Amino acid sequence: MEPSIIDQVALNFNAQGLLVINIAIGFMMLGVALDLKLEDFKRILLAPKAPAIGLIAQFILLPGFTFLLTLVIGPLPSIALGMILVAACPGGNLSNIITYLARGNVAVSISMTAVSTAVAVIMTPLNLSVWGSLNPATSAILQRVHLSPFDVFFTIFVILGIPLIIGSQISRIFPGIAEKVRRPFKIFALLFFIIIVAGALATNWANFVKYVGVVMLAVFLHNAMALMIGYWSGRAGGLAEADCRAVSIEVGIQNSALGLVLVFNFFHGLGGMAIVVAWWGVWHIISGLTAALIFSRFMRYREAVGARA
Repeated sequence: MEPSIIDQVALNFNAQGLLVINIAIGFMMLGVALDLKLEDFKRILLAPKAPAIGLIAQFILLPGFTFLLTLVIGPLPSIALGMILVAACPGGNLSNIITYLARGNVAVSISMTAVSTAVAVIMTPLNLSVWGSLNPATSAILQRVHLSPFDVFFTIFVILGIPLIIGSQISRIFPGIAEKVRRPFKIFALLFFIIIVAGALATNWANFVKYVGVVMLAVFLHNAMALMIGYWSGRAGGLAEADCRAVSIEVGIQNSALGLVLVFNFFHGLGGMAIVVAWWGVWHIISGLTAALIFSRFMRYREAVGARA
């Protein structure tokens, strides 16, 4: 197998499938928005330090360090651009529950999820365009697909921004209805999306299995770096331990669902990019739960030591 072949492989997903996956992620974001309350945004105004540090780590430090990582490990161009795309995405939907398991500050996590999703409408296309253009190899891919940051902005606004606005308004105007449908709707949206992604993987299973080994080390290093950037940004900013954990997990758990949508919509399912994003979606669950276990065990150890002192 020629390793460079992965830069030529395109995973297949037809126009109808693209429409369905866009609808699926829109439903997921609507479910997330039903959880949001005005208090989540007010909380940021009253205590902005932790979310602000988290957003800097999410949208400035992570993309920048990801670009440097691609220069250091020198992955194939489509893999490098997939890593930059993942780093440009906002926090993922699982970050709040993993933060809870890690005994982190869930309020900070929820605040970051809300704001990073809204900010992603601008920052995701900007980071993808800027950092992807700095490397000649990845820049060639952007030029080949004629990527327009405005087109990416419009797509993200439709699948993230509009559901976020609709969901938050439903939650504000009809809180009773939102409370009743919130949990079943989120479960339905998640299952819907899983079925769609499973269908996409099944259609391309041979290519996924053939090339996933090429991206595993890159994703492992990238995800570990993201978790550490989040945690140590919090420590450098003087945040409490629970806040550092929330920021770490929020930066380490990226919205790979959005990444898949962008890969299929704008890069025609380019193999290296698609497999990086798909494997990240699997791996960040494993790494997030592992980080939560380590954090919670460390907290119990500190409490036990404190009780004996």
